[in-house]
Amino acid sequence: MLFSDIQIIDEHFQVKDHQWVGTRGDTIAYVGGEAPAEDFGETYAGAGRALMPGMYNAHAHAPMTLLRGYAENLPLQQWLNDRVFPFEAKITDEEAYPATLLAIAEMLRFGTVSFSDMYYFSDARARAVIESGIKCNLSEAALSFTDEPYSELPIAKVNEHLIDAYHNAANGRLKVDLSIHAEYTSNPALVEAVGQLACDRGLRTHIHLAETQTETRECAERHDGMSPAAYFDSLGFFRMPCSAAHCVWTTADDWAILREHGVTAVTNPASNLKLASGIAPVAAMLDAGVAVALGTDGPASNNNHDMFQDMYLLALLQKGASGDPCAVSPAQALQIATENGARAQGRDDCGAIKVGNKADLVVVDVDQPHLHPATDLASNLVYAAHGSDVVLTMVDGAVLYRDGEWPTIDVERAEAETDAACKRIIARL
Repeated sequence: MLFSDIQIIDEHFQVKDHQWVGTRGDTIAYVGGEAPAEDFGETYAGAGRALMPGMYNAHAHAPMTLLRGYAENLPLQQWLNDRVFPFEAKITDEEAYPATLLAIAEMLRFGTVSFSDMYYFSDARARAVIESGIKCNLSEAALSFTDEPYSELPIAKVNEHLIDAYHNAANGRLKVDLSIHAEYTSNPALVEAVGQLACDRGLRTHIHLAETQTETRECAERHDGMSPAAYFDSLGFFRMPCSAAHCVWTTADDWAILREHGVTAVTNPASNLKLASGIAPVAAMLDAGVAVALGTDGPASNNNHDMFQDMYLLALLQKGASGDPCAVSPAQALQIATENGARAQGRDDCGAIKVGNKADLVVVDVDQPHLHPATDLASNLVYAAHGSDVVLTMVDGAVLYRDGEWPTIDVERAEAETDAACKRIIARL
């Protein structure tokens, strides 16, 4: 496809007008200020449109689409223990599959090309990812409330199966990470074992970290005053690249740990606001040299996968919380939502409009009342645009959403089956 005479967000996250971007196979093959001589097939007219890198949702729980609107107006621990965990215990693989497909359809509709998904029902999730054409770093959350060694826990066999069956499947679109759910749902032996497995198999990791003040305080009480970041570091868990979701209650000492080990702090502003967990100190982490990416979290605590919404909240909250109106510029917000998420997933050839990068591209309809005048496209994308303004989402050169159509997903069926599954699960509670 050739995107012709279109505004773009370039590889430096600056706005360029009147550009041509050509894709060949799964790759961006041309970026320039004039039409190329070579034929790229279909020409997509750029008038009234803007081209940006696809969004990378760096922390999600896709099958929790089943819980959208179910667990509301509760603090985190009550939310988890009284509503979420009992509901999750009743979900089957057959019910997780359409819920994952529906989540993927929603993400594609809103311009997300890849997501890092920590959950269960991994065969069902992997099937949905492979069939839909989206990218995903998939992990099964490890929990343990006993003293059993890792080798005797069900998660040990699950992880080996996932690695062997799915790591780098579908031409690399699907990758497998290793997860510890959190400090408070695990023990040191489990953390050490999963961390060692990640080293042995060359895998990235994914955790929840310092989401709430209670979590951080109780971690210190359990582990000689250590913060969650210090605790995971003491057990060698950060030897492999890690995505640490939330990082709300982190300090300068924690940021030094994250920076030293190349841990990506994944902020989830909508979820953290809804559960009253707090506001992650993103501006301070950026100043401290910590890599930051953006995620939606699950639909039970957001309640959607609209990365434009979270990008908007990210930018505004950092200004308000820091007292600095210059904190997190539009270019920074766009990079956090795209390229930083790609790098957190180990996809170094993704996340920016650059020759040689994967063709993970999103077209936004900017010819709308709320996007005029367009004195600055980047500002409009961050502060005025919505996921619903996306009109085309391309992953590895394949168009997976365009003008209300999903060529790889039967959306009506996914909606109906997810609705029915939700009702069945509630009836079983």
